[in-house]
Amino acid sequence: MKFPSLFTSGRASLGAIALMGFAALPAYAQDAAEPAAEAAAGDPAFIFNTLLFLMGGFLVMWMAAGFAMLEAGMVRSKNVSMQLLKNIALYSIAGLMYWAVGYSLMYVNVNGYFGTFWPYSWPAAGTANEGDYAVASDWFFQMVFVATAASIVSGTLAERIKLWPFLVFVVVLTGFIYPIAGSWQWGGGWLSEMGFSDFAGSTLVHSVGGWAALAGALLLGARTDKYGPKGQVQPIPGSNMALATLGTFILWLGWFGFNGASQLAMGTNSDVSDVSRIFANTNLAAAGGVIAALILTQIVYKKVDITFVLNGALAGLVSITAEPLMPSPFMAIVIGAIGGVIVVFTVPLLDKLKIDDVVGAIPVHLIAGIWGTIAVPLTNPDTSFGVQFIGIVAYGVFTFVVSLVVWMIIKAVIGLRVSAEEELSGLDVAEVGVEAYPEFIASRVR
Repeated sequence: MKFPSLFTSGRASLGAIALMGFAALPAYAQDAAEPAAEAAAGDPAFIFNTLLFLMGGFLVMWMAAGFAMLEAGMVRSKNVSMQLLKNIALYSIAGLMYWAVGYSLMYVNVNGYFGTFWPYSWPAAGTANEGDYAVASDWFFQMVFVATAASIVSGTLAERIKLWPFLVFVVVLTGFIYPIAGSWQWGGGWLSEMGFSDFAGSTLVHSVGGWAALAGALLLGARTDKYGPKGQVQPIPGSNMALATLGTFILWLGWFGFNGASQLAMGTNSDVSDVSRIFANTNLAAAGGVIAALILTQIVYKKVDITFVLNGALAGLVSITAEPLMPSPFMAIVIGAIGGVIVVFTVPLLDKLKIDDVVGAIPVHLIAGIWGTIAVPLTNPDTSFGVQFIGIVAYGVFTFVVSLVVWMIIKAVIGLRVSAEEELSGLDVAEVGVEAYPEFIASRVR
């Protein structure tokens, strides 16, 4: 019923109008104004939940720049353009594949193990079919997570993998491996039913990326000049610690969106309070990882290694990601600090096993991710060590085996590794054609 039509109708008498104006108008206007105002203002919970997804999404998207800068600083100058190219390409592939099949596999009609195989569509502008938030905001927030998993693989396999084989693997990882694995927990699948808990993805995102990277590293092999004939480790310094440090700070900033927006709600005082606690614990865990790596490298190596310290921050962040809400501030620091310790001891262990991880992604994302996931019951009484362990093993076996098979198929069909001559001259020349530091061309061969 539209009240103004009574005044515009030719059939309405002056007396009737006056009567309604003086008798009925105040009560009617009061009744009508409330729903009209409510409709104009919208649902505050819907608006703030959607805003949380969008803000968290663009913060996590900014982590793509962090990975690019970190990797650019950690590789030699002759391979910088290649790493930058891989990072912008993998982010774009992740976005397209997560629309084409990934989101539906992860969230739509999940049967316990995977969802449906079709592109995901959201409703027309101004409508929503998820109830508490705009569906496109949820898709965007989930999409940037899958790009993070692919970035982990990029750093580990740097300086010797061909561009196109890597991008083919990214298609499979972002379109199928990650979404299927994610459906087990975040899609309400079998691990979720068991009570497995991974708040923002220590295992679902970081360990999945780490397992995929490990499979690739084992099949690809080490850089030709990484290990000597008697197994001795040949240090290969990165090209730019300023870029690596910038990348670490960008990742640290982006992690507030990664963990904070995983609260998935900002429509109540309680939700906003929880997001604030998540921010604080995330920051404390990163700081704990830094200080632990700082002190430990001084004790073990008699000098502080900045690469360990940078990775200590990231390991602290990965460690707290599985449960950033429940820990006390002190426990958040402890959880992050143990992540920093893991980095210091795992990097040399990988070298002993001759697993060449250029940026230290396996210690940071895989091992610290496992630690963060198994540590959840320390602060969350609704979880158990047994179920957490089952989840870790399930994700590890599935991701490693499937990734290894995919890597092997790619190797057999188009190959994985550049030639020894191309590796020596650098992938910027061999694969990209544009050098990041052309003024240093005379000294690009290490």
